[in-house]
Amino acid sequence: MQTYEAISIGLYMLLMILIGVYSYKKSTSNSEEFLIGGRKLGAAVTALSAGAADMSGWLLMGLPGAMYFSGLSSAWIAIGLTIGAYLNYVLVAPRLRVYTEVAQNAITLPVFFENRYKDRKHILKITASIIILVFFTLYTSAGMVSGGKLFESAFGMDYLTGVWITGFVVVLYTFLGGFLAVSLTDFVQGTIMVIALILVPVVVVYSIGSIEETISLIDSKGKQYLDLFTGTTTVGIISLMAWGLGYFGQPHILVRFMAIDKPKALIKARRIGITWMVLTVGGALVIGLTGIAYVLKFDTSIMQVFDSSGREAETIFIYLARKLFHPFIAGFLLSAILAAVMSTISSQLLVTSSSLTEDIYKAFIRPDASPKTLLIASRLSVLIVAFIAISLSLTPRDSILNLVGNAWAGFGAAFGPLILLSLLYKKSSMQGALSGMLVGGLTVLFWVYTDHPFKAWYELIPGFILSFLTHILVSMFTYKPNKTIESEFESVDTILKNY
Repeated sequence: MQTYEAISIGLYMLLMILIGVYSYKKSTSNSEEFLIGGRKLGAAVTALSAGAADMSGWLLMGLPGAMYFSGLSSAWIAIGLTIGAYLNYVLVAPRLRVYTEVAQNAITLPVFFENRYKDRKHILKITASIIILVFFTLYTSAGMVSGGKLFESAFGMDYLTGVWITGFVVVLYTFLGGFLAVSLTDFVQGTIMVIALILVPVVVVYSIGSIEETISLIDSKGKQYLDLFTGTTTVGIISLMAWGLGYFGQPHILVRFMAIDKPKALIKARRIGITWMVLTVGGALVIGLTGIAYVLKFDTSIMQVFDSSGREAETIFIYLARKLFHPFIAGFLLSAILAAVMSTISSQLLVTSSSLTEDIYKAFIRPDASPKTLLIASRLSVLIVAFIAISLSLTPRDSILNLVGNAWAGFGAAFGPLILLSLLYKKSSMQGALSGMLVGGLTVLFWVYTDHPFKAWYELIPGFILSFLTHILVSMFTYKPNKTIESEFESVDTILKNY
């Protein structure tokens, strides 16, 4: 790693830690402040925090690499995710923000499910908590692996050193400042990401000479690179677009909606969030395409490396940042990759620790625990989950990484229909919620780990559909009118109308 790059990245990490120290002073009263920020987040922080928590290193490496390697046909997943994110803001965000407060001020999704369905036996909470603990611990571990491999491939450092650096910084600011620190660092990280993803393609085109010449160079390599449909199938397009369905069930994104200061602010948050997403995803797509033009004009020797595999092409952003910018600026741009990785890790880490504290420790071990005790338990939970995640990442195994690769589908299928129906369908029953959640999660696992002739379909599609239908059908036979639930629904409707 060059000295200037090291200084730039070091300053970035120092900023993250300072935000954690600042947030510590604002998150010391109780576990609600630590785990959900006391429901005081503004629109801009909510929007960029949700976006940064959503997008990992895939945004700055995977997507540009896919565009470079395959062309515009790789954009379908980005289109699906953008549509899904928008619908999440419209259908879920306002009602979830209001309903979680109406339903006895629930600060985690499992607690909300329990309160929404008046589940006195805690079955929903236990099931949802187990799903979160298992999937997110592995998900967090994969983030640590990404951090280690980033330091290894981009900076020439030892993999284990990279894991420990990534883990130390993320755990420190999350441990100190909780949700506020995670959200504020996500805001900064989201800002760095959007600047990097706009700046790099603009400078690439400027270096080439013009947009026309850039397009001409891309076209000279092959017509398929500018064709949205080349190399795709109907099943492939639907499967890529279906990634957007996953948004309805992602706990680390949904918790941002629960934490905003007032429902009306979600309108502004939606505008900021979707604008941010269009700029970042669009920038990532353009980096991949303009990278083709740049290497064709200036560095055909590296083209053979990038063309050899999609994995090699994933370093196109790193290559362009180092070729076109002073090492200090390049370090800032490379910190955008680290920002994407860290923002996702910290969000998943906090959601997992909140489930451990609120849904297990408070519910079954210390129901009478004081606010200060719960705050200590929350911080200790961060350390416990981080320790397990880092331990798994020290010797990464394909089985873990494969499971994490399907976590988006698992959460989307298990929680997505449940979130939608719990908020929008008054006659949804506890039995319907439980059976739908189980069917969705199990369908994803079955689809991934058994042999069948329909592997081309993304596992979220059958998981989501079967979960939704199961929830509806079981609710039709088990629903019993409940005046408390009906009253809460009416309260939510009234509050939202006033906004």
